[in-house]
Amino acid sequence: MPARPQRRGAGRRLATGFAVLAAAAGVLTAVSPAGADSAAASDKHRPGSTVDVQLLSFNDLHGNLEPPQGSSGTVAETQPDGTTKTIPAGGAEYLATSLRNARKGHDYSITAAGGDMIGASPLLSGLFHDEPTIEALNKLDLDVTAVGNHEFDEGRTELNRIQNGGCHPEEGCYEKGKTFEGADFPYLAANVTDEKTGKPILKPYTVWQHKGVKIGFIGVTLEGTPDIVTAEGVKGLKFHDEVETINKYAKELQRKGVKSIVALIHEGGLPASSSYNYDCDNGGAGKGISGPIVDIAKNITPKVDALVTGHTHQAYTCTIPDPSGTPRTVTSAASFGRLYTDTTLTYDRRTGDIVRTSVKGANAANHVVDRDQPKAPDMTSLIGRWNKLAAPVAGKPVGYISADVNGRGSSAYETPLGDVIADGQLEALAPADKGGAQLAFMNPGGIRSDLAYAASGSEGDGVVTYGEAFTVQPFTNMMNVIDLTGSQLITALQQQVSGSNEASPRILQVSRSLTYTLDLTKSGKDRIVTDSVQLNGEPIDPAKTYRVALNEFIAGGGDGFPVFKEGKNKLVGASDLDTFTAYLGAHSSQSAPLDPPKADRITIVK
Repeated sequence: MPARPQRRGAGRRLATGFAVLAAAAGVLTAVSPAGADSAAASDKHRPGSTVDVQLLSFNDLHGNLEPPQGSSGTVAETQPDGTTKTIPAGGAEYLATSLRNARKGHDYSITAAGGDMIGASPLLSGLFHDEPTIEALNKLDLDVTAVGNHEFDEGRTELNRIQNGGCHPEEGCYEKGKTFEGADFPYLAANVTDEKTGKPILKPYTVWQHKGVKIGFIGVTLEGTPDIVTAEGVKGLKFHDEVETINKYAKELQRKGVKSIVALIHEGGLPASSSYNYDCDNGGAGKGISGPIVDIAKNITPKVDALVTGHTHQAYTCTIPDPSGTPRTVTSAASFGRLYTDTTLTYDRRTGDIVRTSVKGANAANHVVDRDQPKAPDMTSLIGRWNKLAAPVAGKPVGYISADVNGRGSSAYETPLGDVIADGQLEALAPADKGGAQLAFMNPGGIRSDLAYAASGSEGDGVVTYGEAFTVQPFTNMMNVIDLTGSQLITALQQQVSGSNEASPRILQVSRSLTYTLDLTKSGKDRIVTDSVQLNGEPIDPAKTYRVALNEFIAGGGDGFPVFKEGKNKLVGASDLDTFTAYLGAHSSQSAPLDPPKADRITIVK
C-alpha cells in the first residue's frame, strides 16, 4: 500500500477562521513564485523531472453505506453498438475495495471528495447523525473534502462536531464506551464565513505533501446554499462567490510556494447523456456539458489545475478551457458511491507545477463501483455493527407495494413516488382540524430514493420498511398548511421554470387534486399554461384563497419558490416522514399492495 502522508492528525481538530492560514504556511517550504499559466511550465520540464500523482475522487455520497435501492443504485453504460447497459453499483463495501485496488502501484495517491458526504442519508447513517459515514470515510482513507450544502442540514455546530468529534449534544454516545472521534480528514469551506467576524468557519484550504510533491486543495460549496438549506441550518453564515473565493486562495497558495492546485467545488453540470462513459468533449472541449459549472470553470484562474465537482449527481470527465484557453479537467462521479474518478496529475518537480499541455485520453476517467468485486471486510463489519443498533427501528414494515415506485431514480418531471408523497401530505392535512389542505406540493429534491419492490433484507419482496421510507424522506421536515391566493398558486407553478429555476427546472410534485399543462416548447414562466391549472377539475380562481400543504423547507422559500413565503394563516402539522408512512399504512396491505400511480397529473408538451 503506498504511503499516505499528512492525513491522520493533520486534518484533525482544525481551528476556525484565519488562524488556519498561518498554520498552513508553516508546513510549506519557499520556492519561486508561480506563473499565471501552468501550461507554460510544460515547456520547461526536463525528462525524468516529473512524477504522476493519482487523484481519486467521488462526491455526493449522502451516507449511502449500503448499496442504494432501485434505479438509485445503478449506472448507465453506453456500449460500443450504441445501446445502453444498466449496471448495479454502489455500497461502501465495494467502494472501499475499488479505491484500495486503484491505489495499488501508486506511490503518490490522493483521495478527495466534492461535498455532500453526509446529509439526506439513509436510516443506517441518518439515524445516528451520520457518525457511521464519517467512520467509514476515515477507513476509506479520504484525504480531504469540500463541504456541500447538505453538510449544513443540521447547522454549523453539528458540522463542527462532525469535523472535531464528540458525542451528540442531545442523544449522547450511541455505543457504550465509545466517543465519536470526528473526521480524520479536513472539511474545507473557503467560501463560508461567519457573518459577524467575516472569517471562514472551517479551513479554506489544505496542502498535501509527499516526497517533495506539494498539491494544494481549495474547497467551496455553491454560493446558493442558503436557497436549498433550511434557514436554521445556515443561520449566522454568509456564502460567497465560488470563483472569487477560489481565485483569492489560489493566489495565497502560490504566494506560499504551492503552485499545483485542485479546486473541490460542490457545484456541477449537466452532461448531454446520462451514461457515465459519455464523452462530454465530443465536438470540442466541454461541448457536451451545460449548467453552472461551465461558467465557473471558464472563470477560475489558470493557477488551478483541476476541478473536482458535485451537487448535480451527474457523471462526467470533461475538459473545459480556463481563462487562458488551456484545457482543464473538470470531473464528477455521479452520487451515492456508484462511481469514482481516477485522474492523473503530472507534477514537475523542478517547477512545482502540474504539466497541463493536454488533458485528454487517459488523464481522467470514471470507473464503476460494481458489486461483482469482493466486499471490504472492515466495511461489512462496520455496516453490520450499526445495522444491529438500527434494527429495532429500521426493520418495521410500514407498507406494501406491487412494483417499484420510482422517485429519485426517475428522470421524468412527475414521478410515481412524488405523487404518493404529495397524496400522503394532502390526506394527512385535509381534515379541518389538521389544516384543511386542498392540495399539496412536494419539492423533487426532497425525494432521496425510490421504493424498490425487491427486498433489501429479510423483510420480503414488496414490503416497505421504516428504514426504506426514511431513506426516501430523511429530513423530517415539519409540514405546513398556508393560505395562498389562486394568483400566488399560479406564480408558484411559474417559479418552477423561471427565475433561479429557469435553466434547470424544479418541477414540484403535486397531489391528485391539482392538474395542469407544462409546455416545454416555450420558455420561462410561459411554460405554465395558466388556463389549464385546475383544482379538482375546476379552474383556479386568481382571487380565491386556497389552503396548501407543503414542507417547511419550501414554505420558507427554499428551492427558488419565494412566493410561498407570502403564505398566511400557517398551521404546523406532522412531519413529512410521518405523513408518508401513514399513507402507506392506510393504503396498502400484504394482500392489497399499493400500485405505482400513473404520474399523469402534469401534462407535458414537448
